Amino acid sequence: MASSDYQPIENYGVIGDLYTVALVGINGSIDFMCFPNFDSPTIFAALLDHEKGGRFCIAPRLEDPQRKQLYLPDTNVLLTRFLSDEGVAEISDFMPIKEMGHAHDVIRRVKTVRGEIRFRMLCQPRFDYARAGHRVEQTPGGVLFVSQAGRALTLRLRSTVPVKLEAGDAIADFTLRAGESASFVLEQANHEESPSSSPDYVAAAFKETVRFWRNWVSHSTYRGRWREMVNRSALTLKLLTSQPHGSIVAAPTFGLPELIGGVRNWDYRYTWIRDSSFTLYALMRLGYTQEAKQ
Repeated sequence: MASSDYQPIENYGVIGDLYTVALVGINGSIDFMCFPNFDSPTIFAALLDHEKGGRFCIAPRLEDPQRKQLYLPDTNVLLTRFLSDEGVAEISDFMPIKEMGHAHDVIRRVKTVRGEIRFRMLCQPRFDYARAGHRVEQTPGGVLFVSQAGRALTLRLRSTVPVKLEAGDAIADFTLRAGESASFVLEQANHEESPSSSPDYVAAAFKETVRFWRNWVSHSTYRGRWREMVNRSALTLKLLTSQPHGSIVAAPTFGLPELIGGVRNWDYRYTWIRDSSFTLYALMRLGYTQEAKQ
């Protein structure tokens, strides 16, 4: 495994739904996610093991594109842009908040801004820290990934473009012209079918998610000159908060060494009293007293 297989940690943005988070690389790959909760086993962990960990990647087939990653202002909606002489592509990644009626959906909307661009999507879940096998099934409602681990978990991938199965993974090759878009929704499967990859559903979920985060930011009492940076930090801290419990994890990851080859590879998906106290103090200073009450 070459070091070039791994991105610098600063190349990752984060999205979440107050139950868990996903780390999205500047190359369009979700390389780390515990599902459906912070303390659940991983379904994607290429961040730790490029070969075995699993990933959910969407990438345009552009020659040496320039990549940029940014958030929609005052939200945790992440935009990843690819720019080249051939064209411009953009991926919007977000997780709707569960109180809106969603169940841990990871929504990825890809579009071509300029040109005509070919894309490839690879959804490659690896259950239970990549220790468990799974079976895959194509159904009218989408692709099902059924874990064979002791803790049963089934994921459903819905999309607006055709998907094929290959060696237990889901792959889609598609082309979008300027102004066209495609959507992918990864969700925890249940017994009820829902049109969760339809353009109308994705557009509505996008608006609801933007509204939720901007409403939360609007309660900040900070009015200083560093508003943009302070709000971004507050949004990140909020993502580490468990909605059902009110507790705050020190980090959403585990196994990342302080020093490559070292032994300090702790699991930080716990509420550390020291770190939580600092986080709550910061949020209270910004006027977010509800987080302290929880």
